[in-house]
Amino acid sequence: MSQIALVSDTLKSVLKQHKLTYKDIAVHLDMSEANIKRIFANQSFTLQRLEQICNLLQMNLSDLFAISEKQQNQLTQLTLEQEQELIDNPKLLLVAVCARDAWDFDDIIKYYDLDQFELIRLFARLDKIKLIQLLPNNHYKLLIAQDFRWLKNGPLERFMEQEVLHRFMASKFDEPNSFRFYLRGRYSQSSIEIIQRKLNQLTKESAILNQEDANLPLHARKHMGLLFAMRPWEPSLFEQFKRNSNE
Repeated sequence: MSQIALVSDTLKSVLKQHKLTYKDIAVHLDMSEANIKRIFANQSFTLQRLEQICNLLQMNLSDLFAISEKQQNQLTQLTLEQEQELIDNPKLLLVAVCARDAWDFDDIIKYYDLDQFELIRLFARLDKIKLIQLLPNNHYKLLIAQDFRWLKNGPLERFMEQEVLHRFMASKFDEPNSFRFYLRGRYSQSSIEIIQRKLNQLTKESAILNQEDANLPLHARKHMGLLFAMRPWEPSLFEQFKRNSNE
């Protein structure tokens, strides 16, 4: 993907996250909505136009380029060997999750029972298996995408199913910032595909928000778990009443 295409895609994602439309940009720039659509379609951005759009988003050009750079060349899926090594070493998995959420070296030590030398060794191991790139003074660059996917039936997915998901759902979801909603229905294939696209988009937007919030101090960020799920399914309570197709 070209640099301008990457910046354009990043800009679209940030605009969606801020719930801003082409019409909003047109009003801000005193241009027609058709011209704005044409600029995005042709990716014919000037630096001045990009800066004006960034002003609308209350961000700098450098912020936009930084987000684009983070999204480029990041792993969207781990190998079987990478996943297995994380599962075999719980502390390594813990530090990998912290790195994905942009924790500072000192914050990890303050929050978890790890000493400085142990954490340095764990960082070095993450660098060795290419999940991060170690930088001077215990800084690092994340090499995995925010919205990376587990291997199907792989070690991480099995771990999540066995150790996390049933505990995650074993809650009344009545605490602040909690949400649970179940919806069922009978949908056409085209409607199912629309829902899938929207869920994928929400996943990407959530990943972008996590990436943007990484600039905030740790105390200003809260651990949150999000679960998106959809599959062909009917409650067993209903299935028992289904008529035998052989009758």
